[in-house]
Amino acid sequence: MPENYIGESISLFVAVSWTITAIAFEYTGRRIGTLSLNIIRLSLAILMLGLTLAFFTGSFIPVNAGREAWFWLAVSGFIGYVLGDYCLFNSYILIGSRFGQLFMTLAPPSAAIAGYFILGETLSVNAWLGMIVTMSGIGLSIFSKRTGSSRRISLKLPLKGILLGIGGGMGQGIGLVFSKLGMNHYMQNIDLHDAVAVNLVPFASTQIRAIIGVAGFITIMLLTRRGKALVQSLSDRKAMASATVGTIFGPFVGVSLSLMAVQYTEAGIASTLMALTPIIILAPAYFFFRQKITLREIAGAVISVLGVSLFFF
Repeated sequence: MPENYIGESISLFVAVSWTITAIAFEYTGRRIGTLSLNIIRLSLAILMLGLTLAFFTGSFIPVNAGREAWFWLAVSGFIGYVLGDYCLFNSYILIGSRFGQLFMTLAPPSAAIAGYFILGETLSVNAWLGMIVTMSGIGLSIFSKRTGSSRRISLKLPLKGILLGIGGGMGQGIGLVFSKLGMNHYMQNIDLHDAVAVNLVPFASTQIRAIIGVAGFITIMLLTRRGKALVQSLSDRKAMASATVGTIFGPFVGVSLSLMAVQYTEAGIASTLMALTPIIILAPAYFFFRQKITLREIAGAVISVLGVSLFFF
């Protein structure tokens, strides 16, 4: 393979990886519920990331992150995992993973706006244009024109599912901004000349966020007295197998390869290719879940991804 296309190839595989994750988690969520799914998959992620950290550093958890890094990454974990993923996985149940992933294209606009207010980042003309194009693509996918004399525009998805999808995309984007803030503090506590330590910061940060996520979901489980459902879920072999697959291809392999992709190609190209999940997921959604897919929905997904690409160029 020519070296010039290594990064692009990895980026495409990341998009496929996140597609597998979405399909696996939709299946698992329908079997055992989203609360049990989130506790199981984040616990598995903590284990996988911890083993990775232990192999390279000798410590299962990041001990040198510092209080400020832990605080901001905890905020990120609460917003991104507890709130955002709660919304995202429940949207999978109501509107399916393909529409759930379509709403994830709202993450870049949400991150851009949050970055403007929290980090003082600038919003370029391309960013504003990207927001408009992305929302236009989503609108094209979720609105339909009624037949008959009225010809009114109406939603073809449940409003609750749409709101959950929006919450998932916004949680992901806003959580990313706080994650960036936390990693900036993390970098101040390590030797920047130590390449291994620097490269492990995203993995360690992801583990901190996952720890907070598990704590949040366990709190919800205790308050709602649904611990019995979690115990029963652990004996569901199919659910556990699909949850494990989703975790491997999501927070473990997906994160690892996304970091690797930007080492071999420009961040904008990598980000755009990795954002192709709403398009790639259309085929497996049809074959695995027998979901009807229209040309309007395909066009909406393509337009949304084009909108995402404008944020990086």
